[in-house]
Amino acid sequence: MDGKREPVSRRERPAKPALTRRGIVETAVRVMRAEGLEKATMRRLAQELDTGPASLYVYVANTAELHAAVLDALLGEVDLAARDAGEGWREQLFAVLSSYTRVLFEHPQLARSALVARPSGENYLRLVERILGLLSGSGAPREQTAWGVDNLLLHATATAAEHGTQQRDPASRDDWNALTRAVHATDASTHPMIDAHMPALLAGTAEDRLTWGFDALINGIVQTPLPRVTG
Repeated sequence: MDGKREPVSRRERPAKPALTRRGIVETAVRVMRAEGLEKATMRRLAQELDTGPASLYVYVANTAELHAAVLDALLGEVDLAARDAGEGWREQLFAVLSSYTRVLFEHPQLARSALVARPSGENYLRLVERILGLLSGSGAPREQTAWGVDNLLLHATATAAEHGTQQRDPASRDDWNALTRAVHATDASTHPMIDAHMPALLAGTAEDRLTWGFDALINGIVQTPLPRVTG
């Protein structure tokens, strides 16, 4: 033997699967579930997919677009079906919105991202379609129904971002406890309105407040005409 290492033909190496947007998003979802959204970076995904980060930008323009695509993938878990065919449009709408909120509760980092990165995939479109259909059952004008969707999803998303973070981040719980102590310690002579609205100001569970918020928003959507749009 002459000690020379025989070269390995590239034909013997297993071929890498072709890159696709769907494959990139599925990898991002897997990384997020295992390690959190902050780990689902382009560099990390490139390592997982055995390619260079630059190759991913052909399919996903930036991190914001990636997070929006990840959110859309998770929206496939939202239960869009009515719990009971005998229920009215409002109860069915509550069920859909509650399911959406629960999905985001499991991923508070993604909920925070969703406040600024709006998805545009098929799962998001199905969610919007379902909400529009149920809200139309109220008899409200189409314009009010159309504008109302944003408000309902924003309330659900913000609630998931706030309370999901509080449940998982000790620092957030400390902030809430500090606020609670500060409110209870206020002097009625300097903060008369806070004093007058205690203990209701801090009362109720997150679920109670979420449901009441949906109810208040729906009532407002149904009863409040749009401003006159000019131009």
